[in-house]
Amino acid sequence: MKIYNKLVRDNIPDIILKDNELPVTRILNDEEFIKELNKKLQEEVNEYLEGENIEEMVDILEVIRAILEYKNVSYEDIEEKRKKKANKRGAFKEKIYLEKVIQNGD
Repeated sequence: MKIYNKLVRDNIPDIILKDNELPVTRILNDEEFIKELNKKLQEEVNEYLEGENIEEMVDILEVIRAILEYKNVSYEDIEEKRKKKANKRGAFKEKIYLEKVIQNGD
């Protein structure tokens, strides 16, 4: 027996059944769901950082989409906000690394 205690994609129980194993699952309430989505986001980001595998970015985006849906925010809405912020503050295309800011009198 393997203990997982984590949020999984919707088809995972069926995949486990096809492997002749028995998944034990339950449906989360809303409070548990957002907590687990946040944990899953951290897990996926950590997995990406470990190997910089683009496949992990797919998982990150899926979790982000689920969080947005939970919060009743469309992906299009968030993309519009991203564009506005990029127009105002820029993106990360220029690879600028801020070392320090010298203030008047320093």
